[in-house]
Amino acid sequence: MLTESHHLRAENLHLYGLLAHWTEIEDSHWAIQLIEWEEAERARRSLERRLSSAHIGRFKPMADFDWHWPEQCDRLAITELMSLEFLKTATNAILVGASGLGKTTIAQNIAQQAVMHGHTVLFTSAGQLLGDLAALDSDSALRRRLRFYAAPTLLVIDEMGYLSYSNRHADLLFELINRRHEQKSTLVTTNKSFAEWSEVFPNAACVVALIDRLVHNAEIIAIKGKSYRQKEAQERAEQRSKKRKSPTSRSPE
Repeated sequence: MLTESHHLRAENLHLYGLLAHWTEIEDSHWAIQLIEWEEAERARRSLERRLSSAHIGRFKPMADFDWHWPEQCDRLAITELMSLEFLKTATNAILVGASGLGKTTIAQNIAQQAVMHGHTVLFTSAGQLLGDLAALDSDSALRRRLRFYAAPTLLVIDEMGYLSYSNRHADLLFELINRRHEQKSTLVTTNKSFAEWSEVFPNAACVVALIDRLVHNAEIIAIKGKSYRQKEAQERAEQRSKKRKSPTSRSPE
């Protein structure tokens, strides 16, 4: 039996043909199944579109993250970010630490979680983002591209600090962060402390204002320790060494 709830769901799905014959089908059960099928299919397609447009890439799930390896890593704070509560208040998140400590992996997992819960997400490196914006030579194209980067519920800017940028790059980043300030959440991973951002944007007048916008209402998590990649490389080397020394790996005489 169709109810008012089913009618509202059909309206939200824009099933106008079904709605036009509502009185004729209100005692049927197949219409309920049709509405459920349509909702499920649209949800699946929406998820596919959001995953595709997020550009998160391949990553290791947090279930495989070695929490014991870093010398300092606030697991509780990262778990809270994974809950996505920070998106409700347009809070920013900054992961600070040396290369190879899992900042990108954590950011990718948070981005994936956000997509799975219905949010729009864009994951990009700082170099790609700033290079894209700086390459535009018309004001109208730049405005459109800034709107594109300002739109997602969560914007992830990865690897800030690995390259140095010009004053124009700094101004463009400030404009983007300013547009998102207290409106949408931005997650940044960086290998530089904020005191070192003057090295990332040498001589840029807006660096102080940029940092001020970014850290206002932000969760800042410092991760310290030795590189995971060096650890994994050492483990692989040890495994190869053991395999070479294993009696079963020796060629028969």
